Amino acid sequence: MSFSDLFGSGEHLRNINHFASIVNLASVDGEINEKERVLLERFARKLDISEQEYKMVIKNPQEFPISAYNSVEKRLERLHDLFKIIFADNEIDHEEETLIKRYAIGLGFSNENAEKIIKRSIQIFSGQLNFEDYQYLLDK
Repeated sequence: MSFSDLFGSGEHLRNINHFASIVNLASVDGEINEKERVLLERFARKLDISEQEYKMVIKNPQEFPISAYNSVEKRLERLHDLFKIIFADNEIDHEEETLIKRYAIGLGFSNENAEKIIKRSIQIFSGQLNFEDYQYLLDK
């Protein structure tokens, strides 16, 4: 029996699975640093993850599958959360980029769309916006 079998089904299980994906991304570059740990704790609260669930996920995040979503908005929200975790240390490395691409595909994006979204998200999160994009975001 996997850990995910212990938590039932529905939205809460999807939140646990999503949280496990975030933990996987936070730990892919080695030890989870203090900034990442603070964000993980915040996401755990946001996703209604109990302390016991938090500890189980931190101990073995690979035991939880990625949940696919029909809503593009929900998929983008999940990716946004993950980019916030990745950029907690103000950089993205090759392993993180590879993992988030696999996660995006697991969420239901095509390979081509995943690459476009990730490339653009990296530009946004690393502050590489051109003036037109900057102005557009300010005017929103």
